[in-house]
Amino acid sequence: MGLQLKFDFSDKGMAAFNVGDQEPAIILKDLNSFPDVKPTIWFVVDDVEDEYNSLKERGVNFLSEPFEIMTGMAVEFEDPSGNRLGITDYSKTSK
Repeated sequence: MGLQLKFDFSDKGMAAFNVGDQEPAIILKDLNSFPDVKPTIWFVVDDVEDEYNSLKERGVNFLSEPFEIMTGMAVEFEDPSGNRLGITDYSKTSK
């Protein structure tokens, strides 16, 4: 499709491709590494821990506790219709 590679973590079972010049990306995950993978829409937040606590107080059921990724923190949840959503921050990168 001519998309530019954003990152290649093949050894961890995923790779991402840029969509234009903006932050959104298409992230592909290997089913062998992520057997329960679903298409996920990610939102960038300032602080995953703060947002996680705020959403949890409002009744959001997360799939896990926040976890560390190469660029910061992340966590996923599903809405009442089963759509998978995630929040991430870039706390390990300079802003």
